[in-house]
Amino acid sequence: MKVLKSVSMGIGLGLMLSSHAFAAPADATHGLAIEHGQFMLNGKPFRIIAGDMHYTRVPREYWRARLKMAKAMGLNTITTYVFWNAHELTPGHYDFSGQNDVAEFVREAQQEGLYVILRPGPYVCSEWDLGGLPAWLLKDRDAHIRTTDPKFMQPAQRWLHRLGQELAPLQYNRGGNIIAVQVENEYGSFGKDNDPYLQQIRKDIVDSGFDASLLYTSDSAPAYGSLPDLPKVINFGVGHAPEKLAKLHAWQPGGPYMVGEYWVGWFDHWGGPHYVINATKVANELSGMLKQGYSVSMYMFHGGTSFGWMSGANWDDDSYQPDVTSYDYDSPLDESGRPTPKYYALRDVIAKTTGSTLPPVPATPATQAIDNIRLDQSQSLWDALPASTASHELKTMEELGESYGDILYRKRIDADASGSLHIDGLHDYALVYVNGKRVGTLDRRLKQDSLKVKLAKGDTLDLLVQNDGRINFGEKMVNERKGIVGSVTLQGQTLLDWQIYALPFAANENVKVTHGACHHAPCIYHATFNAPVSGTADADTFLDTKGLGKGVVWLNGHPLGRFWNIGPQRTLYVPGAWLKPSGNQLVVLDLLTEGEPTLRTLKQPMLGPPKQAK
Repeated sequence: MKVLKSVSMGIGLGLMLSSHAFAAPADATHGLAIEHGQFMLNGKPFRIIAGDMHYTRVPREYWRARLKMAKAMGLNTITTYVFWNAHELTPGHYDFSGQNDVAEFVREAQQEGLYVILRPGPYVCSEWDLGGLPAWLLKDRDAHIRTTDPKFMQPAQRWLHRLGQELAPLQYNRGGNIIAVQVENEYGSFGKDNDPYLQQIRKDIVDSGFDASLLYTSDSAPAYGSLPDLPKVINFGVGHAPEKLAKLHAWQPGGPYMVGEYWVGWFDHWGGPHYVINATKVANELSGMLKQGYSVSMYMFHGGTSFGWMSGANWDDDSYQPDVTSYDYDSPLDESGRPTPKYYALRDVIAKTTGSTLPPVPATPATQAIDNIRLDQSQSLWDALPASTASHELKTMEELGESYGDILYRKRIDADASGSLHIDGLHDYALVYVNGKRVGTLDRRLKQDSLKVKLAKGDTLDLLVQNDGRINFGEKMVNERKGIVGSVTLQGQTLLDWQIYALPFAANENVKVTHGACHHAPCIYHATFNAPVSGTADADTFLDTKGLGKGVVWLNGHPLGRFWNIGPQRTLYVPGAWLKPSGNQLVVLDLLTEGEPTLRTLKQPMLGPPKQAK
């Protein structure tokens, strides 16, 4: 803590010397403002102790319970992203109902005595597909996302204005609890030509009605992803406080000083380990920062689940790394909302360093296990194909108007040929079939793009490609279309004239299944089962995907998410609120497994053998 002590001395010096004035919201005396290098709320010093929790990753039925847990841990503020692609699945059609009712989420936070810091993007990262940007933005290959290109900026502006209708009335100065609004997100990790773009996003946010809140930028490199008249907060992981806070002091010598994302855990990739970060280490570092007067937002307080197709991917070490469905993140509150030892350690730190008497921790609900869920109804995907699109050249999912799911490319071979089948731009996982028989798989993670094949004239070549999640961070995301983004060659000759099938699986419940085993994968399985407990958090359980291969699961119309037998995640979170006493409908799309599998659920999740993150 010696370094933190020296940093603290620097804080005082900065406050005495700096006279820099940041742009203030309207009526800065009411609401969150900055005076003399520190946060003030209604004219009184205010320290933000916050945590990220995202409405889309928590079943709506559980928002209230999770917010009570936040209050009991000692948080005074909830930080949340807003996920554009969850609200505007198709251009111009907005959905703020049900799980997407972000305004209700904010109101419930206020009712629980919590302020809200809003992070509307439009880009948010967050290990979420394409960083929250709608996939349809990539339909035009000449469009440039996260730039001043009108093909991006105009729909982003429309989105922010529509979001303002929902949330601008909930700002603190207007009787709500939103005290600050972030401008874009981590732009310093994406581009260096930040000023025109960030200025435009900032203008759009203000024009959308967010002119009554403190605006700020957030980055791990604030010198690039910031604007000169807006306060900066810094993002970093456990163990890096001394050097990162010193950087923040250099960038913003007069304060205020806030950690916008303090990464108290980490996320997992398919085929990798399950990361954990020692609770004592987190608690000790947080204690040091709070004792020195810093404001902090913990990322994540409660991670939850990237339901459906929404888990994203990273590009690191020249490799594609798709994220698992669980966003447990080794957070204080685990994926199903239950407190962990880290929760109690951080609660103790907050109580001691602030001198607060915290509310009692709500009781932890029980969980249940369900056996003998028989996938005894099925249909082969090959018997459920929709109409195809004829195309001379290959097209991506986005070019066919498809954002999520799989895509099938079919080609009738014109002449005998054998040799290397090469896919240029495989995004992301391909099953290769000749006359309906699988002859191999190719995996972008493993840099696999070629396969030896032997084809005869008249053969049918099928390339079934699954989207494993769009890259959500860095410059690689700009070309993150799905399917095959380049060409397919055989013996060096480009194959043309394809039949292409878009497979979004939006209406999976309407597939006509029959009783019995599936003998020709990919298979669409149905199961009907009863739940001993249902409708409450006491009914929560975890679907064991042992015996399955690779695919996606739905429960009673709710998309639970992706599974893959390479791990580390082996269970999918099943919210008890989504279960019924009887007649529960489970739908499984499995690319690899045939037969008639029998599943079960467990009382505890299986996220993989833990690996201590550095």
